[in-house]
Amino acid sequence: MVTERMEMLKQNDPVDICCGRPITRREISEIQETVNLFGKLSRKELSHTICEHLNWRTPSGTNKWNACLNMLKKFEKKGLLTLPAKKSHTRPAGKPIVFSKKTTPGPTICTSLDAVVPVFLTPAETREEIGLWNEYVHRHHYLGYCQPFGYTLRYFFGHGRTLFGCILFSGAAKAIASRDNWIGWTPDRRITTLPWVINNSRFLIFPWVKVKNLASHVLGHVSRQIRYDWHEKWGFTPVLMETFVDPARYQGTCYRAANWIHLGMTSGKGLVRKNKTYKTSPKHIFVKPLTKHFRKQLCEGNTIALPCTSRHPDLENTVGAIRSPAGYTQPSPESSRRTK
Repeated sequence: MVTERMEMLKQNDPVDICCGRPITRREISEIQETVNLFGKLSRKELSHTICEHLNWRTPSGTNKWNACLNMLKKFEKKGLLTLPAKKSHTRPAGKPIVFSKKTTPGPTICTSLDAVVPVFLTPAETREEIGLWNEYVHRHHYLGYCQPFGYTLRYFFGHGRTLFGCILFSGAAKAIASRDNWIGWTPDRRITTLPWVINNSRFLIFPWVKVKNLASHVLGHVSRQIRYDWHEKWGFTPVLMETFVDPARYQGTCYRAANWIHLGMTSGKGLVRKNKTYKTSPKHIFVKPLTKHFRKQLCEGNTIALPCTSRHPDLENTVGAIRSPAGYTQPSPESSRRTK
């Protein structure tokens, strides 16, 4: 009896860690059985099936199939299993963004911040809104638009029925030494709780909008609102924001004014991957905590249970002031100013 119990304990002992998740002997045995039984499935379908069996989910509740697939490849290299052959397929090319009259420059808006408050901040949610957001950014941001990865949230901001710009939050950088040291998490914990860090990857104030202190005002607005909007869209609440600023163009003045913390510079080398090279340059790193105990939540994994189900009442008057892009008035201009 004692021997049987000892054997059961051994079966439930973790023998490997994959993407932050401990894997036991019993689970490896079940994975091998699943691969053998469902050998005709595609690798992606097989990963989804195993995620269902292991109850391996992302913070938003979807199957963590990509991490699972990496685990299966790892096990295959170790000789623990044989994956089905890759099925060749070609992705349909994305439609090019065509510039329309909706995003053409208009008359210069030159006024004080007091004259345009309250500034609304509303998520782009419908297909039409997202298309308009993409077009604005591709047309007027110096980096253009490229498909963001992971969880994303696009915002429009403006006053009345006039748009002033766009801002995007998406998945955080996988590994940044100065940020990771500042947070204090281990590599395994970082893999597990990285989704609770979000990246401000685009920030555009239209070139014809010249309102002093607007950028820092919008960033302050975002820091009060995004936890609620993110939870509403994705089902979990971020605890830290990050961004990277190119010193060849900007010094991050608006981030400093909005009380973001400057951590230093990136190395400019990018994430090292096999057979991959990167052309980049060092960037300023800024972070903004969204909750007092963000370190504990990131380092100990106490992030999922954060209660955040409705917006703060003070935001209701300025959030979602306009819901349809067709209702916006789009002024536009000559000179050029882009934030980030």
